[in-house]
Amino acid sequence: MHHFTLSDIEEMSKIYRLNLINSVTGYKSAHLLGTISIEGNENLAIFSSVIHLGSNPAIIGFILRPTTVPRHTYENIKSTGVFTLNAIHKNQIVDAHHTSAKYPKGVSEFNQTELISEKKENSKAPFVRDAPIQMACKYLNEYHIKENNTILIIGSIEDLYIKDSILLEDGWIQLDKGQIVTINGLDGYALPTLLERFSYARPKS
Repeated sequence: MHHFTLSDIEEMSKIYRLNLINSVTGYKSAHLLGTISIEGNENLAIFSSVIHLGSNPAIIGFILRPTTVPRHTYENIKSTGVFTLNAIHKNQIVDAHHTSAKYPKGVSEFNQTELISEKKENSKAPFVRDAPIQMACKYLNEYHIKENNTILIIGSIEDLYIKDSILLEDGWIQLDKGQIVTINGLDGYALPTLLERFSYARPKS
């Protein structure tokens, strides 16, 4: 096995270190996060840091990079208090990845890609049409992570839309049936396949 020490990591070129550390922890969730400004400008950005925090209440979290440069997603969430999370279908990966490009404020990523904005009555923020899973979320709180100056955003799931064919009778969502992708590192997109589903694990008697 290749062995990297802390000093090795610190001395790496920026790109090599980014690729290595972003991919070493394994596959990550892939979501398109939709927001809208108070002026009505829509924004869409890909995130690979969305995590489950609890089911009762239903809350999620995600990481925002330092706000030392403009973060339109953060500005919109703080001003409106709402955002959407949209799972990414395999046919959307080219456009989904392009939303990571840095456009000026007021330029909507919907207008720079083939992704289509979808409105629903219960959310001011835009959804992504044809996303297999769509979540309308409300901003709850944020926590500054001093070690790298990032922000953990906490949100509640207010409305949830799931494609019928991937929602099983017990409430479990089979992601591979919906061809929902995951991210490996910063720029690798994968389509995992379910190997097995187990019952609740209990101590051996």
